[in-house]
Amino acid sequence: MTGSANRPLKRPPNRPPNRPVRIGPRAAAALVLVTLIGIAAFGWPLLADRQSGLAHSQDAPWLFAALLPLLVAIVVATIADNGMDAKAVAMLGVLAAVGAALRPLGAGTAGLEPMFFLMVLAGRVLGPGFGLVLGSVTMFASALLTGGVGPWMPFQMLTMGWFSLGAGLLPGPERIRGRAELLMLAAYGVVGAFAYGAVMNLQGWTIIPGLNDGISFHAGEPLAANLARFVAYYLATSLGWDLGRAVLTVVLTLTLGGTLLRALRRATRKAAFDAPVSFESGDADVRKPATDGYVSGHRG
Repeated sequence: MTGSANRPLKRPPNRPPNRPVRIGPRAAAALVLVTLIGIAAFGWPLLADRQSGLAHSQDAPWLFAALLPLLVAIVVATIADNGMDAKAVAMLGVLAAVGAALRPLGAGTAGLEPMFFLMVLAGRVLGPGFGLVLGSVTMFASALLTGGVGPWMPFQMLTMGWFSLGAGLLPGPERIRGRAELLMLAAYGVVGAFAYGAVMNLQGWTIIPGLNDGISFHAGEPLAANLARFVAYYLATSLGWDLGRAVLTVVLTLTLGGTLLRALRRATRKAAFDAPVSFESGDADVRKPATDGYVSGHRG
């Protein structure tokens, strides 16, 4: 290999994209577990029947609010333990700080929340594992920054983690580029914005007093009846708010998305998260990462 030590090789076409966090078996199991518990935490009002203890108690929202932070922390720690190095932690810190700073800019005005567009693009470039951690950490940091700490915060952390994770699972991370990619991300942002609002409404619907009988939660009622009331509640209280979030996400994605995607991909290439470590001959105590993961440091 003499004379080729400094020549970068092309990425094999079947190689996965360079991403800071890969979800291994333990992290996947923890993620599935917390997702199932999260579904139960959000959806119990629609699933509980008259014979269920949950149907006759107001303890469930508070129980899940106490349980979810621990579960989210376990998932984040498990994913990080699978190989989140200093470069990934640094990028996580920067993006979480930017996202937390963006949230107060519009959170009190018609649902305009620019942090959602950043979560979509970061999840797309950096992958589902990093997206889950980033969404959860960003929501936690923004809650501290805005004073929004309460029983709803762990639900927000989990939902934002799902939102950013979903962006990382979109198809064609290495193939779809340009306008087609921006349109796909904008469409996901619309769906995700409304889904985030609907899921978060499930968290608060059961504990808000004084609602009109046609939109309030009736413990133990049949699924169809409570689902109809919830849809009416959502349309009456949140549709306009979520519409503002969706429109802003689309506008920012289509106008700034291309520039930010290129910047994130450039930073990811420079960080070379998947670069193996090799040793220079005759200098065994000096560790040298291979450029972009495909250059051997061996001298023949």
